[in-house]
Amino acid sequence: MRLFKRTSGNVWGLFPALFFIIVFVGYGLMMALQGSITTEEGGWSLEPYRLLLAEQGFRDSLVFSLRVTILSTLISLVVGLLLTRFLFYTIRVQHQRWLVWLPLLFPHFVAGYMVVLLFSQSGWFSSLAYQLGLISDLADFPIWTMDRHGIGIILTYLWKEIPFVILMLLPVYMQLDRRYVDVVHTLGGSRLAAFWTVEWRALFPVLIETGLILFAFIFAAFEVPYLLGVTYPKMLPVLSYQWFFDGNWEERPLALAAMILVTAVILVIALLALAFMQRGRFRMTRGGE
Repeated sequence: MRLFKRTSGNVWGLFPALFFIIVFVGYGLMMALQGSITTEEGGWSLEPYRLLLAEQGFRDSLVFSLRVTILSTLISLVVGLLLTRFLFYTIRVQHQRWLVWLPLLFPHFVAGYMVVLLFSQSGWFSSLAYQLGLISDLADFPIWTMDRHGIGIILTYLWKEIPFVILMLLPVYMQLDRRYVDVVHTLGGSRLAAFWTVEWRALFPVLIETGLILFAFIFAAFEVPYLLGVTYPKMLPVLSYQWFFDGNWEERPLALAAMILVTAVILVIALLALAFMQRGRFRMTRGGE
């Protein structure tokens, strides 16, 4: 009976979040799905999805979106982990660690404007390179914003998401029992051995969860790709936005179908990440077998 009461209390504690997801997110997805498959005669058809997958522009946007999202997520996780270890083992003053979280105070579109001001061909770094004689003309500066490779978009997300990764990982290090690390060193283990034996067991689930959050946010984000993207290829949220608001009613089902596919990709990645995380936890409980 006590266990039942404890479980019931935990379920009721999740009710506000579940209510918000079901009512707002669920309703929006249902309306988008209905709009993507409803025909003018009132029937149902999957023709928009067939046309969407046959559209070369959509396939190029999908590949471009996945590349930008995966690179931004992986680089943010790796750099964030390295900086977290550096901050924890090097900087002992607590308020000095908080300085790394300052980029979290600015919205993403502000970070995008900062990238334009710094890295564009008429920006601060190009002017500095010209003044130093490294380039003979501002046009010789590499194109890092509004480029076909999404470098400016990736730079913006790195500036914003690396502090978020540190925010997620630093509490893990602060709660880590240092006695296990000392045991590894006492037995002759190196720093790398201590990391894989002790730290990685605590970091692994948090890294998976953080990576999933970053992937979902970046893959479905609109403002930064709209500000720093090029005409072709576009990231999927920008492409869907233009299809929905360009005044052509025939393209609106394509826009809704594209966002449904974005949601489906995020759900598949989430399920794979959760399965991978559960498998990793099972192997850790079995001693790494």
